[in-house]
Amino acid sequence: MATLAERTETLRTVGLAPLLTTAHLQAYYGVSNWTVNEWVKDGCPVEETRFRGRRFDLSRVRAWMAADEQQLAETA
Repeated sequence: MATLAERTETLRTVGLAPLLTTAHLQAYYGVSNWTVNEWVKDGCPVEETRFRGRRFDLSRVRAWMAADEQQLAETA
């Protein structure tokens, strides 16, 4: 099975990015399912699917987190 980095590099040539499952996002950030659910409630970008479940575009999640951190820094 290819790693996320390998999948990303393979798909980059055609302009796509792999979408992560909740479990992948948990593993990537080292957080719990509860934390990911809280992020979604707080506005974390989610890619809806036609089947049960949701997927996450890592670049969109990173951008959301960076904007959130910047907003926290500005209000502190």
